[in-house]
Formats: sequence, structure tokens, C-alpha cells
Amino acid sequence: MTVPQTESLNLPATMEPDNPLWRYALACWQNPELAEACLTLQACDWSVTRILCAGWLGVNGHLFTGVEDAKVTEWRSRVTGSIRSARKSIPRHHIGCRDLREALAQAELQAEQTELALAWHTLTPRYPETGNMHNRKAAILQNLLAAAPRRDTDTQASVSMDTLAGLLAAAAGEPQP
Repeated sequence: MTVPQTESLNLPATMEPDNPLWRYALACWQNPELAEACLTLQACDWSVTRILCAGWLGVNGHLFTGVEDAKVTEWRSRVTGSIRSARKSIPRHHIGCRDLREALAQAELQAEQTELALAWHTLTPRYPETGNMHNRKAAILQNLLAAAPRRDTDTQASVSMDTLAGLLAAAAGEPQP
């Protein structure tokens, strides 16, 4: 079987893998409830990168339009998604493939870091450090609606979205009612 060769992606030379959006993602992932809310939405076809961008912009008082640069979506489709698909194809508890599955999990994490670096590269020219949205939870919730893969979010996604917005707002120091 011959596999067609795909052209290499044209990535920006000034991309910063260790940037504030990546550090925000790492900090969010330290909260198990927050990570679980992200994974619940991911199971409903959400992009965790879009979730994190929506949260990060909301925490900083900005609205997210939901529009992403083509480089981000192309990377997600061609690289991150392909690695994730390969990892998920390998049975979790298959001893003979454990090392390969773990290597793919590490590659997936690196692909996600690059995806966030691409997002950061395109977001920073558009948004100054802080915006004028004062109610962080409302901004985050509005941003998550813009990040949704469909406008008709199901109940499970809506519950997770509200939970996630509250967790992100609390992490930013805003008291919950």
C-alpha cells in the first residue's frame, strides 16, 4: 500500500511553544475537575484548544469570536488529530503496545503544545494584555458558546460548559455566587 505524501506545513518562524497560553493550559490541567470538564466537552466534539483559548481570553477580559487562523485548524486536523487517532486505535491495556501508546501520548502532548503556540501566535496581535470585560464568568461562558462546534449544544455540554466557566472564573479570583 502506498501512502500519499503530504506537503509540509508552513509554520511561523517566531512561534513560541512556552507562552502564556501554554502556561495557562498547564495550570488549568492541574485542577482535576477543570480537566474533566474539558475532556467531557472534548467527547462532544469540542476542541480543547478552542476551550482553552476561550477561557484564557475570558480570564483576561476579552471576547472570543470563535474564528481561528487556518494554520491552527490545519495543524489540529493534520497533526494533533492524526496522532490522537493513532493513540486511540491502540488498546489501552495491551502490554505489547504499551510503549508505543505512551510514545504517541507524549507526541500528542507536544502536538497540542504546538497547536496552542500557533493559536498564541495569532491571538497576541489582536488582543492587548487585558480587556474591558469585568465579569469573567460571563465573558468565559460567552467565549465558550463561540468556541462550541455547533450552536445547538446538548444538555451535557451545556452543564459542562457552565461548570468549566465557573471553574475558570474561580481560578482567576472571581467569587462564585
